[in-house]
Amino acid sequence: MTSTGSEDTPWLRPITAGGAPLLTRAGQVGYASRRLSELVHGRPPGITGHQWSTAIREGFDQVVCAADTGRPLFAVDIAPPPPAGSAEQRAERMKSAVCAAVGLAVLRIESPTLRGADHGRRIVEYVIDARAYADATAAGAEGAEPVGFRDIIGRLPDGRSGHVNDLGALTRAAVVEAYVDRRLADPIVRGLHALWKNGPAEGWSWVEVRPGRCLVERVQVFPQRFSCGVDPARLAEDLSALAVGERVRGLDAGEPPLVDRERLRRDIRLLASRRDELAGGFAFEHLCAD
Repeated sequence: MTSTGSEDTPWLRPITAGGAPLLTRAGQVGYASRRLSELVHGRPPGITGHQWSTAIREGFDQVVCAADTGRPLFAVDIAPPPPAGSAEQRAERMKSAVCAAVGLAVLRIESPTLRGADHGRRIVEYVIDARAYADATAAGAEGAEPVGFRDIIGRLPDGRSGHVNDLGALTRAAVVEAYVDRRLADPIVRGLHALWKNGPAEGWSWVEVRPGRCLVERVQVFPQRFSCGVDPARLAEDLSALAVGERVRGLDAGEPPLVDRERLRRDIRLLASRRDELAGGFAFEHLCAD
């Protein structure tokens, strides 16, 4: 079964006050903008004073708790990738160390475009639903493999039939409209996903804005002691498609930085060349062809 989130631990402090929850769903409540210091009783064993003093100043975009007890179940962070060797990266590592020590489940999403204030609620609701569906289908599974949450087919907002739990569905519809309006050179959002061994899931999505020039988004998903309810690599690709949609909506304000199609193909080939480092290998060889 899908883990409900953080296990019972004396280090985690229930959230019982401090403003109305941002969302209530499936017996869980989500609170926005909480610092780690609000969630942890004290410095756990194995954490240095420097790690502790740095980590407790860091926060999360959302913290999801059990509605009846206020106990934190998991936290969500959506942020741009920190520069290598930066103070932000060091602080993130210290925060991760404290979360591991106290048993707090964390879903970290790194994207240059997605933001917690704008996209956090939708993403949190999605994973709550995906986790609940995974639990329900696992409990009742007999015989045939149940349809996964991401693979459910239904009616999309634009009236077409498709995958209703694709976070990139609205982007795909918007890209078709933009192509019809001659704002894009191609009507298809293309993408790939991969899962690094002992590392994050990674998703890429792109759309051709001008012939041979692409708008590219990459997202990494770090599930730390956390089950997403769906394949984290597919989630990463869907989130990258969601990010493409944000960029396409801004085309009228000016052309964003674009990537030459040949450069993108070289990057895909480089990723493919590292297939031995990927869990399950690389499933997108067709994108490497000329």
